[in-house]
Amino acid sequence: METLVRFAEGLGRFSARFVPSAFAIAVLLTLLTMALALGWVGAAPPVVLDAWGGGFWELLTFSMQMALVMFTGYLLALTAPVKALLEKVASLPGSPRSATALMAAVSMALAYFNWGLSLVASAMLVRFIARRRPDVDYRLLVACAYFGLGATWHAGLSASAPLLVATPGHFLEKQLGVIPIDRTLFSPFNVGLTLAAVALLTALAWALHPSPERTVRVEPAVLEKLGDFVPPEKPQGKLSPAEWLDHAWLLNAIFGVLGLAWFARHLWLNGGWKALNLNVVNFTFLMLAVLLHGTPARLLKASEEAASVLHGIVLQFPLYAGIYGIFKATGLTDRIGELFVSLSTQQTFPAIVYLYSGVVNYFVPSGGSKWAIEAPYLLDAAGRLGVAPEKVVLAYAWGDMATDLIQPFWALPLLAVARLEFKDILGFLLVAFLAYLPLVTLGFFLFG
Repeated sequence: METLVRFAEGLGRFSARFVPSAFAIAVLLTLLTMALALGWVGAAPPVVLDAWGGGFWELLTFSMQMALVMFTGYLLALTAPVKALLEKVASLPGSPRSATALMAAVSMALAYFNWGLSLVASAMLVRFIARRRPDVDYRLLVACAYFGLGATWHAGLSASAPLLVATPGHFLEKQLGVIPIDRTLFSPFNVGLTLAAVALLTALAWALHPSPERTVRVEPAVLEKLGDFVPPEKPQGKLSPAEWLDHAWLLNAIFGVLGLAWFARHLWLNGGWKALNLNVVNFTFLMLAVLLHGTPARLLKASEEAASVLHGIVLQFPLYAGIYGIFKATGLTDRIGELFVSLSTQQTFPAIVYLYSGVVNYFVPSGGSKWAIEAPYLLDAAGRLGVAPEKVVLAYAWGDMATDLIQPFWALPLLAVARLEFKDILGFLLVAFLAYLPLVTLGFFLFG
């Protein structure tokens, strides 16, 4: 264990020293893609430049969809009912081991429904559990709160790639058509693999808890600094009509109920759960947030906090759209597709895509924008090998989230709330990654 922890700390130092910011990575990938188009494909410089600049705005709809996944999940996590539910859950564990196992299971369950909800609600649950069980290992508790981002989010209801290809009008529709989620997210393979991963990591969270003499407990001063969302206070005295509307439940109730009625009607008319796509999921989470926040004033205050985490998506997605434009317009898709065909068979291709996607994700930790880069050549290779496109979508999705476990990018909001550094939890995350990787790799070899 000590050797593994030292290796994990070394990986953390490597990330801190050699993995630059997400913006820097996007710029470097842009330059690499341009170089490949010029040198490998032989495209003319003006063609590459036009493809890059012209592609910048091709993914605006997708960018907004991804921003809303994060925004609506964050909004929902700040509602009073969610907070009350998390406090109830925090009272359940009867031992430190059961506390970490519960944290892992809840994190993965929340991430299955919405990864933004998981990030925020899991951070809140860490605080509630640590207050009730000061004998729990705080590092492991925080690590378990991150399990959902590495094991279930891209297999669930906020999964970028599977929900995108299920959405009419998506940017790959001419190539793929629309693939309903009963062929991806709700397929027996995906449901079974998700349950297996949850069971494995929940058991691992229980087994990893150190002995009492080796347990690292949270300092009381740290717990005091972990703040809660503070809703706006209702003005005292006689309210003006505008103030009354902003602090009354009426508008939120009407709006939220209308939204949920539309959601139910949409499912009824379009085949039930297989009618889910990115737009429907985002709409539903927004309506739930409107309803559960209760008043316009509280919703707006929560929106300000939720919007503060969207800068990465807004800044990075146009850059990745430019890279997508180069792939699409210069013939680079065909060249890389040929390379994958030469290295794969129909049987091994899903597993190769899974492992490849995981490696790339360590350096480009953005499932939505990275799909825009990888999808054209992966789907081209799949077509040549006779592999069903839904297998490629799932292999990409699982690979994309696998290395999130050992990549600090998405852990930053959680760590900021928990007052820890990534190196503090990386040892536990690495153990989880090394246990989880063979399970899923074997699954995709069999899937092929």
